[in-house]
Amino acid sequence: MYLYNYSILRYIYTGELNLEEQLSEDIFRLLIASDELLFEELISFLQEYILEQRQNWVDKEFFLVFYTVRKLANCELLQNYCFKTISNFDRDIYHDLLKREELLIKEIVAWNYLIIWGIEQTSGLGSLNCDRNKRNNEDYEALKETLHEFIPLIRFTNITFDDFNNKVRPYKNIIPNQIYEEIEEFYNKGTTPKIILPPRMGKFDSKIIKPKLAKIIIEWINIEDFWISRYNFIPIYRGSIDGISNKSFINKCKGQVGSLVLIKVNYSNKIFGGYSSIGFNSIENSLLRIYEDNHRFYHSSNNFIFSLENDEDTQNMKISRVINYDKAIYDHPHNGFNFGYNAFFMTENHCIINNYSCNYENNIRTDTIYSIEEIETFIITEL
Repeated sequence: MYLYNYSILRYIYTGELNLEEQLSEDIFRLLIASDELLFEELISFLQEYILEQRQNWVDKEFFLVFYTVRKLANCELLQNYCFKTISNFDRDIYHDLLKREELLIKEIVAWNYLIIWGIEQTSGLGSLNCDRNKRNNEDYEALKETLHEFIPLIRFTNITFDDFNNKVRPYKNIIPNQIYEEIEEFYNKGTTPKIILPPRMGKFDSKIIKPKLAKIIIEWINIEDFWISRYNFIPIYRGSIDGISNKSFINKCKGQVGSLVLIKVNYSNKIFGGYSSIGFNSIENSLLRIYEDNHRFYHSSNNFIFSLENDEDTQNMKISRVINYDKAIYDHPHNGFNFGYNAFFMTENHCIINNYSCNYENNIRTDTIYSIEEIETFIITEL
């Protein structure tokens, strides 16, 4: 924020703005700040500069730019560029964009602009036939042919029922029958789709596991509602940066919030992890349970721990869910975290999974004391 304020003040008082050494992301943020402050002259200058000097960055981060500027009242130059770009996207480029897991726009927005793109790409459906009510069956068949490989890339279960009725249903004839039947079953009966792709996951920056494993973990977290939710992984702690110790973990991983911890152990490809819907530290007293000898536990009904053989393992994954809800998290002063009284815990730069207390399912159990090579924690939020 200091950078943006300084740049704006310098421009106001001197009429000068040196952007050559600034990152494209920072220049774009400066544009957003200028729009909020209604500095029209600066807005115009920044738009022209971005399109003339940083167009490659705009094209690379197209959907981020488009999703942002479409909501900015004074960014018509960039808005027009984005609209024009969409209609001229190469088929393969557009296909690759829609496949992205980290696509930042809402799914209904992706659908709306897919239709716009498809119409522009289909002979006779552009400016010559812009009124949807005047299109005939042949027009829709032509549009269906244009978009047949793109429709399956839309995550329809991330589209609200109202948006589905108003913006998707009118194009029923271009959607493959099997996909459309699954959409109807999903909205009418809550049936989990088998063909439709699951929600996009958002950005996932882990040095320990691949994104496809994060998607499986999300399924474990949200058993019943996975198909209509989208999640964001916010990194808050990484041992190689913040230090691997109880103190570092506790300082970084505070607060009652859904959190995932991942551990890569030394001298092995093995990975351990755990999800706590209530976090690990600084948990409110309403969830506190105190037992004999002043042992302090916290209640949660959907915590779990798991193990992976490597960072891409989908065949040998093991999960153990909490079974004694009142002892889901153990509050111990000499542990960074502790699931269920030693079911899975961290002590300085080591981790142990033994589950002798049987507060979690007994699918993962070892007497080995592992040395931690890397550890990461993410806050998981629903988008």
